[in-house]
Amino acid sequence: MIDVITCLQTFNQGRDPERLAMKFAKMRQSPFIFLRGSCHLFYDRLPASDALFKRAPATWHCGDLHLENFGSYKGDNRLVYFDINDFDEAVLAPATWDLVRFLTSVILGMEDLKLKRPDILPLCHVFLDSYSAALANGKARWVERETADGLVKDLLDSLQGCLRPRFLDSRTELKGKRRVLRIDGKKALSVSDEQRSRIESFIAAWASQQTHPQFFKLLDVARRIAGTGSLGVDRYSILVEGKGSPDDNYLLDLKQALPSALVPHVPLKQPAWTSEAERVVTIQRRMQAVSMAFLQSVRIEDDASAPSYILRGLQPSEDRVALPADAPADKASGKQLASLMCSMGAVVAWAQLRSSGRQGSAIADELIDFGQRADWQRPLLDAAEACATAVKQDWQTFGTAWDGGVFASASPARR
Repeated sequence: MIDVITCLQTFNQGRDPERLAMKFAKMRQSPFIFLRGSCHLFYDRLPASDALFKRAPATWHCGDLHLENFGSYKGDNRLVYFDINDFDEAVLAPATWDLVRFLTSVILGMEDLKLKRPDILPLCHVFLDSYSAALANGKARWVERETADGLVKDLLDSLQGCLRPRFLDSRTELKGKRRVLRIDGKKALSVSDEQRSRIESFIAAWASQQTHPQFFKLLDVARRIAGTGSLGVDRYSILVEGKGSPDDNYLLDLKQALPSALVPHVPLKQPAWTSEAERVVTIQRRMQAVSMAFLQSVRIEDDASAPSYILRGLQPSEDRVALPADAPADKASGKQLASLMCSMGAVVAWAQLRSSGRQGSAIADELIDFGQRADWQRPLLDAAEACATAVKQDWQTFGTAWDGGVFASASPARR
């Protein structure tokens, strides 16, 4: 039997208390947000020994696939794409692992939009049909502005002409002609003197090895607030000189990479990575159509045993699809959601095809065969419904115990 509260407390030990409190407060809002913040608990409950989750072809996974882990970003070729965008939990696993977590997120996320089961299940089928068709086709494609439609096209169209000064103004403030990060308690928190010194030393050493060191001259640093699952992890927003002050400064994201929560459960041998950040960055580069700008693994301290970090650019083109709030009453919104599921299903299949045949993952022929089969879809959807029920029960247990920013002293409910 799983003690939900003990699992959450143990998994989140050592995180920044201020941001961890924000994480738990967010997780109390709904089962969907709870799902996003408790990836480890989801896989603790997954029946990994079942044939459905053991015998599917091995594929590279982002590991935490849900509705909010798709979005737009500018690639290192300066084009904007729509793709999977979070790989903290990335691993090699049977293809059904990412799929069941995503379908669970659809069920819970659409319930947040007040959709009922008769409206939700067809969306799950659209995702599965699109995923299977793209896999069976055997060719990895991608989504950019010219090829997008529906809500994804609306997102990418809205980003056209998105200017860096406007983005900087949303995250920083001017002090004379010099920018500093805005410490607003929503996107950023202040750093300690020790934290600032560590980041200053790291950026100075790292910049000295780059082609244009002056581009990475440090202007300011703050603790970054972003996401749900990673809240409380050591993470920073870093403002650098870029192409010139004040309107051509750049923002970087530096986040500590932790071990994937899936590894203890996955029935497949994982590569021997040199660091957790190398794992994340390598798998992200394999699965995405084009890598994000500045994406790389680094260490703050010059010590092979020190924690590793993921460094990447923060961009004005980075955003998520806005789900229609009027979906239950609006047929047009229902069609938009179906189009979104179609796009997401294809994106997942393309990511698996793109990374096929690498370090133990199935070759494309095996994935094509899997896409052509229909025997696994119904059991997978049944499993997702069971997972959604378990998540809602865990959320209720968590909500009862989390009281006013702390866990209640009474023993949490056990199941």
